[in-house]
Order: sequence, then C-alpha cells, then structure tokens
Amino acid sequence: MDFPLSGIRILDLSRALPGPYCSQLLSDYGAEIIKIEDRDGDPSRKNLPRLAGEGAQFYSVNRNKRSLTLDLKQKKGQEIFRKLVRVSDVVIDGFRPGTMDKFGLGYEALKQLNPSLIYCALTAYGWTGPLRNAPSHDINISSLAGITELTGHHNGPPAMSTVQISAVSGALYSAIAILVALHHRDKTGEGQFCDVAMLDSAVNLLAYTMAEWSGNQSLPRRGKGRLTGAFAYFNIYETSDGRYISVGASEEKYWTRFCTVINKPEYIKPHKEPSMQEEMINGIQDRIKRKSQSEWLEIFGDEACITPVLSLDEVSEHPQVKDRRTIIKIGNFRETGIDLALPGPVIKFSNSSNQPKYEFPRLGQHSGKILEELGYTLDEIEVLVKEKII
Repeated sequence: MDFPLSGIRILDLSRALPGPYCSQLLSDYGAEIIKIEDRDGDPSRKNLPRLAGEGAQFYSVNRNKRSLTLDLKQKKGQEIFRKLVRVSDVVIDGFRPGTMDKFGLGYEALKQLNPSLIYCALTAYGWTGPLRNAPSHDINISSLAGITELTGHHNGPPAMSTVQISAVSGALYSAIAILVALHHRDKTGEGQFCDVAMLDSAVNLLAYTMAEWSGNQSLPRRGKGRLTGAFAYFNIYETSDGRYISVGASEEKYWTRFCTVINKPEYIKPHKEPSMQEEMINGIQDRIKRKSQSEWLEIFGDEACITPVLSLDEVSEHPQVKDRRTIIKIGNFRETGIDLALPGPVIKFSNSSNQPKYEFPRLGQHSGKILEELGYTLDEIEVLVKEKII
C-alpha cells in the first residue's frame, strides 16, 4: 500500500522545532525529505538531554529524513542546492525574511530554475510588517499573540504552556499551506510562495476566545472564561489522593448525570448561571475531595465527560493511546537500553499506508548518496568534502 505523498521531494532548510515538525508531518505520509544542514548540524542535535549521542529533541521531529550537509555560503554549495531545486517539489525555509536572497537562493531566483516549485517560508512574524526581521522564540510569539496573558489561574501571573504553541501551530499551518499549494499545482502546473507566520498561526488558535470577547463586549480575563475555569461544568477538581479529574459537562445531559452522581441535584438547574458558578465550584470541589481519582473514574465510567489528569508515563500506557499507537516507544534505542518515546502519526487512512519507519539520520549521512543521484562522481564528492562544502 502506497503512502499518500510518495513521489514528493522536499528540501528542508529549517532547524529546531517549527520547520522540522512540518516536514516530519509530511514525511510520515511518504514525502521524501532532504534535511539540509550546515556542517555543525541542526542545533537540536546538541541540545540536552542527549540520547545515543544526540539531543533527544532532534529525534522527536526528524524521523525518516535524509541528511545532507551543505555550506550555502560557498558558491559550490549554492550550485548543489540549485541542482536539487531543479528536481524537487518544495523548499521549506525557516530563516528570517531575505536570508536566502543574500545567497541568490530566494524564491524569485529559484522559480526561474523550477517554475512549479513551492517555497514555504515559515517565520516568526511573516514577510511583511514592522516585525518582519525581529528575532523571536515561542515564548515571545505566544506572549505577543495574547495566549500567555490568558493562560493560568485567575489569581496568578501569566503562565507558560508546556506546548510550544506558536511553533507547533506554525508547523501545522505550513503543512497545510504546502498541501494546498501542491493541489493548486496539480490543477494549474504553477508553483508559488507560501508566507506563514507563527504569530498569525497562534492568533488563529484563539477563535473561540475572540468570539467570547466579541459576544461579551469585554476582554476575556485569565482563568475567567467559560472554558478556562470560571464555570463549574468545565473545570478541574482535586481528588482525595492529591490527583485531579477534569470535568467537561457542557451539555445538559452530562451535567445532570454529574450532579446526580456527586449528590448535588440542586446544581442541575443553575448549570450555566454566572452568579452561581463560584458557589458550585466550591461545593463540587468539596465533594470530589472525598474520593480518590480512581474511585471517581470507576463511578463515572465513560458517560459523563470525565477524564483523569494524567502524567506522560500514564498517557503512554492508557489503553486508548496504546490501541491507536498515539505514542510510539522504540525499545533499547540505538542500544542505549533506553526507550525512545515519540508521538505517532495522527491521521489514519483507510486506503493508504499508516506505518512510517522510525529512522533518524546522522549528520550528513546521505550527503554522498544524494550527490551521486545528482550526477557527481566519487572523486568530485571527495573534493567537496575536502573543501568543506559538504
């Protein structure tokens, strides 16, 4: 059974999390990814903690790719890249706007070599606007997007998310952009430039929050939204053993069952009455604190929108997660005696392969083979190594 994106070649110039996560999403479904790194390699290869000699973070977003080391500051390196562009479908650029133009390798130059090329530029703030060249990381972008201000307890300071929201959302929208552009190319034969900003992507995740802002005609407040802790039916409660359960009983039928089970029938009618929420939250917390997490889960079963708040090791062993291979564990990874845990492919197709390989490229592992495919001889490749082009 074929992978859906078999036959698509992507040149990935990006580093760290956003761009590599995007290209891994596409590699999981068959796209050939050539990861182009300088001779020092993707910085995530060196990040702590390390596993089998490389940063564990590198493995999380770089499976099933080929690694080509290439110095794009040198003319011979630029020529190799141009040759690759002629036989590729997509370029992913994670540098600041205009960086590749300095080498004569920006979109306007490359489309002369390959008019059907799709060039996806994933940056912090996009190619337009006053911040287009500003340096930034996920914490900065999420703060500017309004996400950080609205995250955390209402009595506490703004909180950072354990998920790199801006980076991941930028990766997801970049993958969508590439797929849309590929579909457009199938119909017209035309390639195009895709400008994806992590700030735009992060702000787009606030769709419900913006609706709340508009509907209430007042700014949302941290921990005071319907879905962020102000309402009893959508909240987190501590159990007797210091664990937690989450309650998402928005619908009347689930709320009725929840209140009946905890013996608080008087809370059923004022389900979404704002003036009653604080009293209900306190009353529910008092009841939930009387039993352990496991006792409550057994009592509620699967019928009331109740789930445990789990740690990662518990998530990895949960029957639902194991059934769908949501987390993949590679045992004795590279003979270290350690299990490597990775998120598995999200989408399951009925008529396409759902079983990607889990191989991770050493730095420059495929340089020679890729150059041979471009027509370079072994002697020419040896010269390129000596000249530190690859």
